[in-house]
Amino acid sequence: MIKQNHLISGTALLFLAMIFPGCAPEPNKSQKSDVPDLPPATVETDAHDHPSEGPHHGHLIELGKEEYHAEFVHNEKNGTVTIYILDGTAKKVVPIDAKEIVINLKHDGRGEQFKLTALPDKGDPEGQSSRFVSKDKELNEDLDAKDADARLALRIAGKSYSGKIEHDHGSHDHKH
Repeated sequence: MIKQNHLISGTALLFLAMIFPGCAPEPNKSQKSDVPDLPPATVETDAHDHPSEGPHHGHLIELGKEEYHAEFVHNEKNGTVTIYILDGTAKKVVPIDAKEIVINLKHDGRGEQFKLTALPDKGDPEGQSSRFVSKDKELNEDLDAKDADARLALRIAGKSYSGKIEHDHGSHDHKH
């Protein structure tokens, strides 16, 4: 008889659970989200883990999705434009096997192309360079045009990269 009572009690509880399904506490619907909960370390942000200027105090140019950076240094006193190729953190130079890289510049409704020649830096392996230089007077002048739109174009390890060159267009203040 004892076994039968347990069977009846179990059946009665099952029956009651079917009749009153709302008795169990429901999760708060306002807390539900289509976005899964992720630990903070896996959430992507717009914050960059690199400095705002390069190691040579130049403007940074993002290449790819921050795979690399280039540092743009415009020395108006000696009339040079120097580009340094940097890693994804924009802290270390990356020598590449190019003899030259290109700046495509548009202003006054026309486009021009300027080549910067490899000038290997100390420590660059033979046949590679992390530094590219131009002393082209026209490039120096055109970079300061108000409507100048300049982009760097180069290849690193067989892949093409392009990045916008941000420039102050003559509003430099180098008094440190």
